[in-house]
Amino acid sequence: MSDFRAIVIEQQVDGGRITAHTAEVRRVTDALLMPGDVTIAVEFSDLNYKDGLAIAGRPGVARTSPLIPGIDIVGTVEESADPRWRPGDRVVLNGSGVGESHHGGLAERARVGGGALVRIPDSITSEQAAAIGTAGFTAMLAVLALERTGVDPTEVAESGSSILVTGAAGGVGSVAVALLAKLGYPVTASTGRVEEATDYLTDLGATAVIDRSELDAPGKPLQSQRWAGAVDSVGSQTLATVLAQTRYGGTVAACGLAQGPDLPATVLPFILRAVTLVGINSVEAPPALRETAWRRLASDLDEEALAAMTRFVTLSEAVPAADDILAGRLRGRTVVDVRA
Repeated sequence: MSDFRAIVIEQQVDGGRITAHTAEVRRVTDALLMPGDVTIAVEFSDLNYKDGLAIAGRPGVARTSPLIPGIDIVGTVEESADPRWRPGDRVVLNGSGVGESHHGGLAERARVGGGALVRIPDSITSEQAAAIGTAGFTAMLAVLALERTGVDPTEVAESGSSILVTGAAGGVGSVAVALLAKLGYPVTASTGRVEEATDYLTDLGATAVIDRSELDAPGKPLQSQRWAGAVDSVGSQTLATVLAQTRYGGTVAACGLAQGPDLPATVLPFILRAVTLVGINSVEAPPALRETAWRRLASDLDEEALAAMTRFVTLSEAVPAADDILAGRLRGRTVVDVRA
């Protein structure tokens, strides 16, 4: 039985409250792996907000103990009982319960169900696939939702409006800004770090940068119409304000809850301005949608923009980096080279 390195979380829970928690790099054996018909030699994973919560011992993510965290897996198939996959295939897995109820990607080996895997497009390297990760996949799903509901880049530009991206310096926000800009949308980026992030966000393609304080306080249920659409990863009062400021017929794609899960809004934006609110669920996206999103990422995400938003850490460095992502000290994407 071969052994490999992995970040392992162990927790004791009493009445829904975590009473004991450890997260550390260990050397483990294949006996730790969970059932699955595909075994992957993992090359890269990454750090998402969910991973930070799990590693730091916050409730709501880790649903079993022990658990290998990491909601993204990028690697090469070693063994497969699934006829769709053969040894040597380059694959990526986003969500589908890994890093939550099933062992995830922050390890040198993973065993998963083949139905959740996507073949990495030939034009995307494994490093780039990890840099995209769930954050980029989610951002692409949000952009697809804007397109599906008729938010056209030419019409947005001609109207003098823009697409708002909240939490723009984070992982989802950074990729959303880059994707929208590449597709020709004028983009307004909202961030709580205007001074340090403005150059970063404009380099990704944002045409304007605003402070999140313009959006995170209670206001009227209908406000001046500012946005033709939005990608929101913040939720709560920010999402309510975004809805109140969205133009007639606009679409808001909601994909996060950094500010909170509540929505202190009214129905007025929906029934008086025909605003559409679309929920983005990257965890349970069906295979066909996953494949579509990754094909579009291969063609619509600028390689230089992706490189500019990405930094690399080792497996052991991923543990302290969890606190940094929760504290908002990280921007863009953090890729974990599990082999280093």
